[in-house]
Amino acid sequence: MEKQMHEEIEATIEHGERRGPASESVRDTMAEALVEGCRLLSSEEPAHTRDVARVVGLSGSYFQRCFKKHLGVTPQQYRRRILAERGRDALRTTDSVTQSVYEAGYSSSSRFYEGVGQELGMKPSVALAGGPGEVIHYALAHCSLGHLMIAWTRRGVCEVGFADSPGELVPQLKRHFPKAKLDASDPAEWVEAVIGAVEMTSSVDIPLDIRGTAFQERVWQELRAIPAGETRTYSEIASVLGQPSAVRAVARACATNSLAVLVPCHRVIRKDGSLAGYRWGVERKRELLLREARKRSR
Repeated sequence: MEKQMHEEIEATIEHGERRGPASESVRDTMAEALVEGCRLLSSEEPAHTRDVARVVGLSGSYFQRCFKKHLGVTPQQYRRRILAERGRDALRTTDSVTQSVYEAGYSSSSRFYEGVGQELGMKPSVALAGGPGEVIHYALAHCSLGHLMIAWTRRGVCEVGFADSPGELVPQLKRHFPKAKLDASDPAEWVEAVIGAVEMTSSVDIPLDIRGTAFQERVWQELRAIPAGETRTYSEIASVLGQPSAVRAVARACATNSLAVLVPCHRVIRKDGSLAGYRWGVERKRELLLREARKRSR
């Protein structure tokens, strides 16, 4: 996550004013300040915004404004996300919640439980054991695009994926939550709602449980705003976000989307009109776009 956020900073800051050498120098200086600020905020030592700002040569208020403008979160929100991500990783590689507290950089166990619990949607002790007690419901179905898996938590649908064989789908959940209770359910309302969205036979507001970096979430929000039957280019999405040079970061956000159709990354194409990649297969992307275009033209 840290490497990804740093890449996003460099990509998004790049679109600043380019009216001459002075503007370019200011842009480069700001990019360096934000990248260094993120590095300091990601350190294991407690990091206060005013101290980080002083180190990178900016006033506290100006650093705060620039950070929020270019990254979409405040410095402390960024630090909380980094610590929560570290905590999640630590839980996967250690046998002790107490040890994970310090490996992640938290100052106390209470802050660790608060931060990681919000990130994972479960207590750290539960995540440490591979998710025992956490219930991940899922259902397998078949649709015109092949085999389909729908998975959800108490917050909403967390994954929708296609495959040529049903055996390719469930192992993904087992890898994410090896000791969670995977409940093979078949609630008609969930299955019908998702298949209806895939087949374009119905439109239901489906609650989603999806998390990413601040930038990813902004991209996914824009994807959901693209009307069926229309497409956008990666560069257009980047421009709408106010970060026209973040094309590669937008493409990465699309590639990491885990909710096929519900977060319609298939509606994003290259500037030359080619389809680019699609994690569930370019042919499925092509078919989704064709059926949406046909319905729109009626």
